[in-house]
Amino acid sequence: MSDKEISVSFKDFGFNDNLNEGLDAMGFEKPTPIQEKAIPKINAGKDLIACAQTGTGKTAAFILPILNRLCYETERQKVNTIVLAPTRELVIQIDQQIEGFSYFTESTSIPVYGGGSGDDFSTQKKALINGADIIICTPGRLISHLNFNYFDTSGIKHLILDEADRMLDMGFYDDIIKIAKKLPNRRQNLLFSATMPPKIRNLAKTLLYKPDQVNIAISKPAEKIKQEAYLVYNSQKLNLLLNLINGHESEHVLIFSSTKRGVKDITSALIKKGVKVGSIHSDLEQKDRESVLLDFKSKTTPILVATDILSRGIDIDGIELVINYDIPRDAEDYVHRIGRTARAERSGQAITFINQDEIIYFKKIERLIEKEVEKIDLPDGFEPGPKYELPPKQSKKGFRKKSYPKGKQNKHRPTKR
Repeated sequence: MSDKEISVSFKDFGFNDNLNEGLDAMGFEKPTPIQEKAIPKINAGKDLIACAQTGTGKTAAFILPILNRLCYETERQKVNTIVLAPTRELVIQIDQQIEGFSYFTESTSIPVYGGGSGDDFSTQKKALINGADIIICTPGRLISHLNFNYFDTSGIKHLILDEADRMLDMGFYDDIIKIAKKLPNRRQNLLFSATMPPKIRNLAKTLLYKPDQVNIAISKPAEKIKQEAYLVYNSQKLNLLLNLINGHESEHVLIFSSTKRGVKDITSALIKKGVKVGSIHSDLEQKDRESVLLDFKSKTTPILVATDILSRGIDIDGIELVINYDIPRDAEDYVHRIGRTARAERSGQAITFINQDEIIYFKKIERLIEKEVEKIDLPDGFEPGPKYELPPKQSKKGFRKKSYPKGKQNKHRPTKR
């Protein structure tokens, strides 16, 4: 039997029987590539940099070894592990996964994030003082608790950064460094990121000690995602969206817009057409976001319109179709958006609307994913959209080539510098 044919199971990691019982109950049998490569290194006590995009099973990769160690801890009166994540939604999701994994163990966890009531803050404070085993938190909220000096961090043995690149994009670098300085020097540090730009490597040099590294298939959409695109003018987008939704009424459909204004406009237009739809954007209160997400997960609301707040780290089973109403300026965000479908070995579909001004951005996306996405004809009754070609090239100074009226060239032509 060759090495490639050897099948690794979770039983091979030597986890505690109670933890294995939880994995069995959840149907976990064979680890994903990130779990297979990362868990042995974490079990060995190594600091780790892991580069893996969402949907690869990285939460289990970093949490299962921690839960296994907690099974053998006899004194657990202080917080053992801090997990930092960029958004409230991801914090809640990680906590829910921990609850499932630890069901047959005695481990405890609590999500710590802002946007709630005073009672929420008090509950978080109590957990930090009494010592929940694992706290999952947004950096800003944890800083708020640390500033009051009632959180004894001397028992922290593990610091985990999930979606580290996203946290830096959101401006959390200083908060992360401030948190790390409040923790014991002797601890295990695990950094998980979907991308590995220089700023992440600089953060790793600051926080991690002789880290091992794991890289798993960066920036490529899952093969089971059927990617298609329509070339449309802005005036055609809404009617095209309605046309597509009419064929997917019973499915889980996630629609992305790059702005919260876009989300509100799309949602309002769909509601006027009698479509049952929810929306998520940064203007919503946290309790409203949670309610909308719960309705979408349960298919009470089968269609959801969202900004990129949902493009990373949110694991919702059964999304059959992702529609990019407009195109993200960052090609990586396209990968994260369409990665919301075709999860857990399922297939899925991703459809993107491209207007004439977005062609340049979509060509960058195709270069990144090393694939030309099929451009399909608009449905019957639609006028043809723009051609898939870049606009006329600009001159070196950034001005479009144009002719000037005789005798007025010097007046209109930009001055050389």
